[in-house]
Amino acid sequence: MSISTENEYNDAFRKIDALIAGKFEESEAGRKEFLEVAKSIQEYEKRYYPIPKPETVIEMVELKMYERKITQKQLSALLEITTDKLSQILNGKREPDVSFLKAVYLKLGVDPGFLLRNV
Repeated sequence: MSISTENEYNDAFRKIDALIAGKFEESEAGRKEFLEVAKSIQEYEKRYYPIPKPETVIEMVELKMYERKITQKQLSALLEITTDKLSQILNGKREPDVSFLKAVYLKLGVDPGFLLRNV
């Protein structure tokens, strides 16, 4: 299945809803159809609704916060830094220091090459 228009995209979502309502997982054919439609939706979204890649350390940290669904307060605890320091870094009032970058690498799994290129 290939999706090339917004109408086909919306139809695909309606198909997914119908498959879910019909308990698609109970049959092999239903599971295959669900996966086919879902993959088509993903391909369409990659093409027409791309998520921009972070270009700065701050953007990467914000993306990681979004992915983990955590607040600045929770992130500061995870990175073992004060909320004030984190807030200042995220608002551009303070430059990220080595301990912050190391914590972002170790705790958030951000590629160290990205961190070095974007500091």
